[in-house]
Amino acid sequence: MDFRFNFFIDKNENDEPDTLGKVDLELHSPKHKQESTGKKQQTAATAAGASPRLGADAQQDETPSKFFKAAKEHSIPEDPNKILENKVMEMTSGLYSVNVSVVETMCLDGVDAEGIISKSVSSRSDLIPGVYEGGLKIWECTFDLIDYFSEAEIQFTNKAVLDLGCGAGLLGIVALKGKAGKVHFQDYNSTVIDEITLPNVVANCTSKGSRLDSRDNRGTNKPPSKRPRKAECLPDMLTKCRFFSGAWSEVSQLLQSSNSPFSKYDIILTSETIYNPEYYSALHNTLAELLDKNGRVYLGSKVHYFGVGGGISLFETFIEERNVFRTSIVKTIDEGLQRCIMEIAFKDSI
Repeated sequence: MDFRFNFFIDKNENDEPDTLGKVDLELHSPKHKQESTGKKQQTAATAAGASPRLGADAQQDETPSKFFKAAKEHSIPEDPNKILENKVMEMTSGLYSVNVSVVETMCLDGVDAEGIISKSVSSRSDLIPGVYEGGLKIWECTFDLIDYFSEAEIQFTNKAVLDLGCGAGLLGIVALKGKAGKVHFQDYNSTVIDEITLPNVVANCTSKGSRLDSRDNRGTNKPPSKRPRKAECLPDMLTKCRFFSGAWSEVSQLLQSSNSPFSKYDIILTSETIYNPEYYSALHNTLAELLDKNGRVYLGSKVHYFGVGGGISLFETFIEERNVFRTSIVKTIDEGLQRCIMEIAFKDSI
């Protein structure tokens, strides 16, 4: 099967993204973005000059080595148009995003070097721990966070932002459009970065994409537009971006051991990454290593993840026991499964 698509589909913005209707699927295979800490992380963190905020007890936590995945930085082609080749784009919450069904079909034809699509299809699961970490799906709390940024008037101007466990990268794209100084994207799977995140960022950095007008299709019955659109990327926007795949601890080590000076992030954004308590230590350590002393983390999560036991209350307790961060619930969403937005900051921050 040979696909040669290179066009955009404008969906009516009043249509709900189909990911929002998959409540039952999320109950039984919740998103998990994670990874390994353990002795390898302790050694790497020490070598990289990791923050003493981690504490001895946090460094003693270990997670199974099968979840280890080396870090890799993904480069942007000199001609960003190439990233959009064979991609079908649609409108999701006012942003361009790749049509995942087309990507899945192409990956089954051999594009996916990791084999995550075939393994996901054969196992009928959105999650295969240590293999595929759910990055092809846009999870519900991503939209909660996007709404909150607007409601709370979160300022991204000139800020250093990390989209942790980015998947489609919509959170980072919102920050980029909010004039962030730099935006870095991380996902466990390299296939997700190459086939989903990078195309989404490029599509939203086009001259047309930067001037999206939702009035074009709102409240009309027009069929989707299939006009070819040439991607004319704004270099200044793309040069603010870097893309990484691999386990959190490994990406953290790569960033801190880079030849170029590493500056910590003013804002870290992450959605549905606390469903499994087994990985709380890895997430906590990564936030402690990468967040600026006066920075903020905005985390979207379901109150409870049935079947695995994770959720907001358990993560709050975990953080309190480590005595490194303070937390506050800044928004609660009661529609469907109850969800929350949590703000996290260092205890001694301003």
